[in-house]
Amino acid sequence: MQKQEGRDARGRFRKGQSGNPNGRPTGARNKATETAELLLDGEAAALTRKAVELALAGDAMALRLCLDRIIPPRRGRRVQLGLAPLRGAADLGDTMAAITTAATQGAITPGEAAELARVVEIFVRAVETSDFERRLQQLEARRGAGA
Repeated sequence: MQKQEGRDARGRFRKGQSGNPNGRPTGARNKATETAELLLDGEAAALTRKAVELALAGDAMALRLCLDRIIPPRRGRRVQLGLAPLRGAADLGDTMAAITTAATQGAITPGEAAELARVVEIFVRAVETSDFERRLQQLEARRGAGA
């Protein structure tokens, strides 16, 4: 048996060695996709009509399929809570209280509240990081002046 280049003694490719280093050629398509397209070619109108008929007859999956095509997925909406801009750690308590209140009163969804809380958490990390950097620079300056 002839040993193939790039393979180990068991015939497997060595780690980091691809069996197809150039990858799939540009423009190459999956054969199953091509076959499905050939079979469905010219039937789009009939299939669409059938899906609509099934949806109107109460088929939940057909209804979902049709609605997914009609109504675009919901994107995040702009949330206005009337808060003063965050300037530092002192503002965080009021901001989180406003987010919590808005969620409990139904002004924003729990998911929106969670996303806003994540934004506040990222802000907290940024404040902590900049505070740490400032303190470190002060210590290094004192150390350099004292040496």
